[in-house]
Amino acid sequence: MHHASPFPPTPPETEDEVVLPARDGALRVIAAARSAGIPRVVMTSSFAAVGYTLTPDNHYTEANWTDPDTPGLPAYHKSKVLAEAAAWDYVRTNGGIELAVVNPTGIFGPQLVDRPSGSIGLIKALMSGEMSVVPVWNFGVVDVRDVVDLHLRAMLHPKAAGERFLANSGSSSLFIIANILRERFPAAADRLPAAELAIEQVREAAKTEPALRDAAVLEGRIPDISNEKARSVLGWEPLDVSDTIVATAESLIQLGAVTLPGNGSPRP
Repeated sequence: MHHASPFPPTPPETEDEVVLPARDGALRVIAAARSAGIPRVVMTSSFAAVGYTLTPDNHYTEANWTDPDTPGLPAYHKSKVLAEAAAWDYVRTNGGIELAVVNPTGIFGPQLVDRPSGSIGLIKALMSGEMSVVPVWNFGVVDVRDVVDLHLRAMLHPKAAGERFLANSGSSSLFIIANILRERFPAAADRLPAAELAIEQVREAAKTEPALRDAAVLEGRIPDISNEKARSVLGWEPLDVSDTIVATAESLIQLGAVTLPGNGSPRP
């Protein structure tokens, strides 16, 4: 399995800082596996390689690809497109090894250590009162435990060879997530945002705030991200989005990354 890809906390000075390690790293892993006689590589790609070139109906399947020349596309997203495309090209050209790719949406779920990833850092920021308002930003959510499960299925199932699989439980938004947390963690209610920026405000703010460029590219649309292929071919059954968000928050509290008044326990 190949999971590694650079995810810079701030936009890089040049795209090559993330594109070259992502693409070349993927090719080195596949080439080394082929030389060692390993029959299949499972590569972690991303929804960033699938759905950041908008479609008229906002529907996305494994047949969709993000155009790396999409205006405003962040360097990380471009790196995921080019790395996955290079991996498929290598396998088609050289043969001798199978490739299966998992394309997760935003990964949430229980943390093992107090070093929140980009996605889970959003939950920490919400619960810590760091976001008084949130941008209109709709995105897919998937539980890390389900991502692990899908990787294992892609590694072992005969029909996974030569296929991409979207890992997605459902669509949500920062504002919806804030409301889930408000309902389940009343002690955090006063810290959570009660307002959502309109897309016009997001576009304007993104001109000076790189963290909002992702939301600006998506233009406030609600993506319809299919997980039918993973379900029907591999028998994958993901957890509910709300359960994933609550599990994320619980783990942050247990690790001490978020402190709430009282015991911080979720409401049943």
